Amino acid sequence: MTDAVKSLADNRRARHDYFVEDTLECGVSLKGTEVKSMKSAHFSFNDAWVELNNGELWLRNVHINPYAQASQGMEHDPDRKKRLLAHREEIRKLRRKVEEKGFTLIPLKFYLKSGIIKAEIGL
Repeated sequence: MTDAVKSLADNRRARHDYFVEDTLECGVSLKGTEVKSMKSAHFSFNDAWVELNNGELWLRNVHINPYAQASQGMEHDPDRKKRLLAHREEIRKLRRKVEEKGFTLIPLKFYLKSGIIKAEIGL
């Protein structure tokens, strides 16, 4: 059985501007209205990056538009940092490469995999 994958957005410019040595699939920790906005492709991540902080991956500078049908008080901050979900050992490997070799982590694309929003980040 294969997982159904639906692309939400692709950062083609990142592969042109950077040499991508390695990629990693991560889950994205989102609020309910953010999920609905992303599924509707109402977000942008042109200048986004991923930071390593206290053993966690954080997605920065991703703007998710507020969901139009959200009820009062359920809106989210469109520019808040989002936590990326990855295995601890994968995060350690990324940290070593970023600290030792001066690599940068950038989001390459967002997609739905079996109904869950995933991000592919590049090193």
